Amino acid sequence: MISDLAIIENGAKIGKNVSIEPFAYIGSNVEIGDNCIIKSGARILGNTKIGNNCKIFSYAILGDIPQDISYKNDDFSALIIGDNTTIREFCTINCGTQKGDGYTRVGNNNFIMAYVHIAHDCTLADNIILANNVTLAGHVEVGSFSVIGGLTPVHQWVKIGDYCMLGGASALSQDLPHFCLAEGNRAYVRSLNLVGLRRHLEKDKINELSEAFSKIFRSKTGLISDRAKALYESSNSAEVVKLCSFILNTKRGIPVKGNDNE
Repeated sequence: MISDLAIIENGAKIGKNVSIEPFAYIGSNVEIGDNCIIKSGARILGNTKIGNNCKIFSYAILGDIPQDISYKNDDFSALIIGDNTTIREFCTINCGTQKGDGYTRVGNNNFIMAYVHIAHDCTLADNIILANNVTLAGHVEVGSFSVIGGLTPVHQWVKIGDYCMLGGASALSQDLPHFCLAEGNRAYVRSLNLVGLRRHLEKDKINELSEAFSKIFRSKTGLISDRAKALYESSNSAEVVKLCSFILNTKRGIPVKGNDNE
């Protein structure tokens, strides 16, 4: 059902069985998939494409121009949101810039709680939870099945891997490897994200990761990058190789306690 009090500009593409409540605003270049719910007061602007079965709650603003002083109004920019994603009240998700490829991307099955800000050129994978008041600066990447606790800012260009947990009221300014848990201000790697891993991985794979984590992060011999390289070259575990590869390819460093952050 589409309310007569909703504002839908000519050119907007609305899928089947979509509910749009009073005082929602849909711009002319917006595409909304099937079975979506757009709550009262939500604003969807720019070149925004939303997948199927999404819920956009009141006063969320999606696809508005980025908070980037170099952005020009004639630059191409867009926002893509996948299927089965929920975006709660007062969230802001900006479109991309020419510093990236013009796109901000949010994947499938994500749960984005109230007051979250996702800045220009961010890329979110699938099955992510962002708790209330998470703020992602420009160009942040978040991997699948990761969780970020409330009131946590993430610095621009930071990468968060798959199956990560970033604690609430933290502040992350370096890359968080796959499978890891970090917290604090500034946040640093504390352990594996064992609670999350037990939901998704088999016990033997978690045991392999636990052994690798100890060798990489608990050893006092050499640098983290050296220990990760040795495991990368010797391990038969796909998960361990994935963890080590992330560490070896970081550009912002890994947040560890002390000075061993290479």
